[in-house]
Amino acid sequence: MNPYEFYRQFKPFYLDGYVRSQENLTLVNNLQKAINGEYSAIACYEKLAMLATSKEERERILEIRKDEKRHYKAFSDIYIHLTGVQPSPQLQEGCPDSYKKGLEFAMKDEQETVDFYYSVSDGVQETFIKDTLRRAAADEQNHAVWFLFFMIQNKGRSRSARQVDFGAKGALAAPTLSVPQMLVYAMQDEYLAQARYDRIIQNFGNIRTFLQVKEAEMRHITALQTLFERYGIPLPQDQSHSYVTTPESLKGAYGEGVKGEVDNIAMYDRFLTFNLPQDVMIVFTQLRNASQNHLAAFQRGLAR
Repeated sequence: MNPYEFYRQFKPFYLDGYVRSQENLTLVNNLQKAINGEYSAIACYEKLAMLATSKEERERILEIRKDEKRHYKAFSDIYIHLTGVQPSPQLQEGCPDSYKKGLEFAMKDEQETVDFYYSVSDGVQETFIKDTLRRAAADEQNHAVWFLFFMIQNKGRSRSARQVDFGAKGALAAPTLSVPQMLVYAMQDEYLAQARYDRIIQNFGNIRTFLQVKEAEMRHITALQTLFERYGIPLPQDQSHSYVTTPESLKGAYGEGVKGEVDNIAMYDRFLTFNLPQDVMIVFTQLRNASQNHLAAFQRGLAR
């Protein structure tokens, strides 16, 4: 049955003469729960895609997110027809900040959703609603399989191994470099510095050195954004939070700062060996020099 035929033959709750049975009230409540779940999944998978460790995984997660948006619309349309009002979606428990935990969360949630949709469909008499729920359940089962596959792919994969194609490490390992590639690696590394110093400040407080460097990194990002706009290059997604760890001590935090700035300086030194446009050369030189100052500040903190 197509949606038009369904809406013609199925009388909404809010029309005069329609009896609100307990079964119908239960269906509306279950639809609201499904809408909340889809709404939350849409938000979670956008975040998860940003944390993905490969282009292939990111694109697949975004495809899964499209399915969730389609489910959300289908359930909302049925809810509106049955009740006469727009649903009020609510975000459920938050999506984890780490990629691996996010995959585990998504896989478990998808599997539970499969069971829920099939259970609801068993209690529905209307063919269109039953079929909609069962098609959504089949999609969710497919999603769960994908998330399980990604979990296996990422199991045991160290952060350093995943980071080999990200930021300064990626730039230093790349056999060839174009200006667009340099800009992407540079922006990734500036994102990484921001995430690193955010984590340190969050755990050790507002330490002046890290606050000052973090503020400088924001200026670096702004300078690079100007070049992205000028040369028509899409900004890379910020996946930096999947690569940072929490230092065990303040001395460890300064050590992380030293390592990060050393890599950053080496990256810009390599970039500056190429024949670059004048504006790109100026920005890279300025950022390299600023990183040398940051390195000296972290080295002083490490020596205390």
